[in-house]
Amino acid sequence: MSNLVVIGTQWGDEGKGKIVDLLSAEADTIVRFQGGHNAGHTLVIGDQVFKLSLLPSGIIRNNKIAVIGNGVVLDPWKLLEEIEQLNSRGIKVSSDRLIISENTPLILPFHKDLDLLREQKAGSEKIGTTGRGIGPAYEDKVGRRALRTGDLKDINEVKRKLNVIKAHHNILRAGLGAPCIDEEELFNELMTVAKKINDFIKPVWKLLNDQIAKNKNILFEGAQGSMLDVDFGTYPFVTSSSTNAAAAAFGSGIAHNKINSVLGITKAYTTRVGEGPMPTELFDDIGQHLAEEGNEKGTVTGRDRRCGWFDAPIVRRSCLLNGVTSLALTKIDVLDRLEKIKICVGYRVGKEEFSDFPITTSLANRLTPIYEEIDGWNSSTVGLEKIDQMPTKARAYIQRIEELTESKISIVSTGPERNQTIFITNPF
Repeated sequence: MSNLVVIGTQWGDEGKGKIVDLLSAEADTIVRFQGGHNAGHTLVIGDQVFKLSLLPSGIIRNNKIAVIGNGVVLDPWKLLEEIEQLNSRGIKVSSDRLIISENTPLILPFHKDLDLLREQKAGSEKIGTTGRGIGPAYEDKVGRRALRTGDLKDINEVKRKLNVIKAHHNILRAGLGAPCIDEEELFNELMTVAKKINDFIKPVWKLLNDQIAKNKNILFEGAQGSMLDVDFGTYPFVTSSSTNAAAAAFGSGIAHNKINSVLGITKAYTTRVGEGPMPTELFDDIGQHLAEEGNEKGTVTGRDRRCGWFDAPIVRRSCLLNGVTSLALTKIDVLDRLEKIKICVGYRVGKEEFSDFPITTSLANRLTPIYEEIDGWNSSTVGLEKIDQMPTKARAYIQRIEELTESKISIVSTGPERNQTIFITNPF
């Protein structure tokens, strides 16, 4: 039995989808444990491309159980849309393959309204959210007024909770110049949704603990990256949940000591979507090269990702915070044609140097990277399947990342497809 958590070590978009899909072959169950449909995974399988923003990546494999845990906030309309898309492409999503935790909070239309209205009012101070209602839904969760999936099985409970939520949100909406919630219309929409998803809703905590008792392999799949964690990320330019590995336990219903290993996913360079500090961001031809070669657009939003050199201190910190047991390095092939490659090894503000990324955003915004420069390898790594096939200088780059992050690399991705992968060791 082995329970493996997969997390991003940067600002998300590290390529977790492909790695989770690969590792799903060895897992019995794949669990999504946090986030909403603001973060997506792109899977390339043969000539087919799948873009998932809510369903766990393992759902693509027909003989696996996919789970949406209680740490997720769930837009039921988006869920049904994704299920229909997969069904139409021959991937059957049935209630014995997809299980949704009965205490998963719902994202409702007025959460999205509030998200967008706040961003519009914030102007230059905006966070850069995707406007999908994730943050406001988490607010209702910790405010103890959320409507949860299990409530959909009780009509009276839905009515009671909508009345409570309406009282709170109508005050907010009035202050932002929005009309009151049409409670009757929303209730009718939820009853329609309930008929379609109630069969998926079950006690996930019990299912997972039963599987652990039976020595099954469970793969826990996070969204976004460690630098977007609500506590340890670049606050306030973060997501609204904990993106770190410990969230796999309280976001699904297993004990923390049942997690055996943590795989951190990191790009061979750095990207970020949205606002907030990013010390190694490039605004020159190399930044444009990384964006074009890496096809750096958000899976969910289509927004251009900001691109820059590999930032070793943020990945090292992520490895420490998450208890990373090994790293998967993705998109090394994007660097194939560069003459020189830089790695950020620290930061400077004026005459003061920092070896770690600071928690305070005011200081993080003033950082100037301290770079180490190495020679590029000017040779294609696309599709290589063995580490000894790698150019010598590419292997030296991989080794330097291991040294600077104080973590071993177990997987190197050399392209988007399943077979374009080097397994050095098995993360499970």
